[in-house]
Amino acid sequence: MDIYIWVGIVIFLALGFDFINGFHDTANAIATTVSTRALSPRMAIILASVMNFVGAVLFTGVAKTIGGKIADPTVLEHGVQVVVATLIGAIVWNLFTWWIGIPSSSSHALIGSLTGAVVSSAGFKAVNAAGFIDIMKALILSPLIAFAGGFVIMWILKKIFARSSPHQVNKAFRTGQIFTAAFQSFTHGTNDAQKAMGIITFALVTANVQDSTDHIPLWVKLSAATAMALGTSIGGWKIIKTMGTKIFKIEPINGFAADITSASVILSATFTHLPVSTTHVITSSILGVGSAKRFSDVKWDLAGRIIISWLITIPITMILSALIYQVIALFI
Repeated sequence: MDIYIWVGIVIFLALGFDFINGFHDTANAIATTVSTRALSPRMAIILASVMNFVGAVLFTGVAKTIGGKIADPTVLEHGVQVVVATLIGAIVWNLFTWWIGIPSSSSHALIGSLTGAVVSSAGFKAVNAAGFIDIMKALILSPLIAFAGGFVIMWILKKIFARSSPHQVNKAFRTGQIFTAAFQSFTHGTNDAQKAMGIITFALVTANVQDSTDHIPLWVKLSAATAMALGTSIGGWKIIKTMGTKIFKIEPINGFAADITSASVILSATFTHLPVSTTHVITSSILGVGSAKRFSDVKWDLAGRIIISWLITIPITMILSALIYQVIALFI
């Protein structure tokens, strides 16, 4: 099959991944806002779509990391096919976890799938161990920081407003949530949308369409940002229900604390060019806030099931994409 047909398949799948990522992860940005009725679901999704797009087109650092830190696309003999296997594996896992309503990580799915496909194609030696470890550190540490940050911010807010009228506090923070939801959606775009941009650029380099992953073409940025915004506009109601109501009963002050914490962690990662799981960061901040509110109110059995899905995503997607690559290799 002609290499440009393979590149076309990559672009189609990458934009499909970003579209799915949009509705899969919409819940992350707006679940608390919808659950506290700070915004109607329709208005929350419109806000998230717009801010996701804006965030996606303004940054490229994470895209460059995905495009070149896990493996060098210039040395892979069948790099485009590796990317096809990567995207199919990540999409299958995203759709499965969306269907059962578990907020698993699109980032973990993509990184696990890319690593598995690279290993299947060229062996473990083709994986950039230092780059992979850097990314794993960010993926592991960011939820821990978000949990601690959510706990501390909620504890401070509890102390400040301990003697205030609950009605007035809820009213004020319900308004504040509109701004934190916008901030949250913006940071989601700055990090998550970059991953599809990076994987498209990876394919362009390995197909010799461009020389390096240091430059992200404008058309790649715009198409990935648009795909994510369109996916966001659809929404992921199963995950919204899990994130916004099932972990613990979220009030406006809790939602505000969780949103501001997770958005700050995600934006910090974007500035350091590291991909993080927005799903993990946001869920962890909600768990931290819930623990500060009242530890016993958090439904830790559900939290445990979510954490298990986090732990299994990378190994499962590595195996899945490795098998998919072997099937694709039959047609090379």
